[in-house]
Amino acid sequence: MHDESEAQITANALRSLENVQNPRLKRIMTSLITHLHAFVRDVELTEAEWFQGIQFLTRTGQMCDDRRQEFILLSDTLGVSMLVDAINHRTNGVATASTVLGPFYREGAAELPYGASISKDGRGEPAVLTGRVLSTDGTPIAGAVLDVWEANEQGLYEQQDPNQPEMNLRGRFRTDEEGRYKIVAIKPVSYSIPDDGPVGQMLRALGRHPYRPAHIHFIVSAPGHRSLVTHLFVEGDPYLESDVVFGTKESLVVPFVLNESAEEAAQHGIKAPFWTVHYDFVLMPA
Repeated sequence: MHDESEAQITANALRSLENVQNPRLKRIMTSLITHLHAFVRDVELTEAEWFQGIQFLTRTGQMCDDRRQEFILLSDTLGVSMLVDAINHRTNGVATASTVLGPFYREGAAELPYGASISKDGRGEPAVLTGRVLSTDGTPIAGAVLDVWEANEQGLYEQQDPNQPEMNLRGRFRTDEEGRYKIVAIKPVSYSIPDDGPVGQMLRALGRHPYRPAHIHFIVSAPGHRSLVTHLFVEGDPYLESDVVFGTKESLVVPFVLNESAEEAAQHGIKAPFWTVHYDFVLMPA
């Protein structure tokens, strides 16, 4: 035992990994230690800053429960979630672009019939979403599943809002034999991510706003194809260029077209006026 130099401390930490049997774990931990130690040296981290960082991460964990995931918000707002997505979902330029899952997905949404509404309380401006699910060669995919969720007209997901019905604005749909889908949703609005915790404190310290542009979430899946996690964004939203989680992509921005026909609205089981969106999702073969 003897006094160690700064470089030797890093070498010792790396040497502690010599007996790791899992090669992927060893690679990840070697890189993590190397970059983390380099970061500490680069900024010459003070003890007070180090402890403040530990307190920040502790509070982040304490904010997490079955209805809120502060660590996902932290990853999203630092651009890490989108970077992981980009690395893991490279496409051939034909398939639909992916984006972040976000912290508000819930499993177990009910499967609904073609053209049904995901709104359980009838609030918000109705929007009819239509299109097809295709493979990259243009073949329609029958029986593809679209798992859909969105925030309400006030920008709140149902697990955030005790006044919303359970599983409101969530549903699963299957495409017909020609790969077509029809979903009645509501026109989404831009909203603030939860900013009353440590992530919000960080954003304010950095001079950043907490807003996401209006969007609807999708997970689109089909046998023999890679599942797609994506959004559709509302064209013209003021936060498209400054999404707090860096999740926007030009190919996912779509026009919401106003339709004032009472006759057409009645065909969808809703009242006029309503919005229409048409979008074809293209899945990569597995």
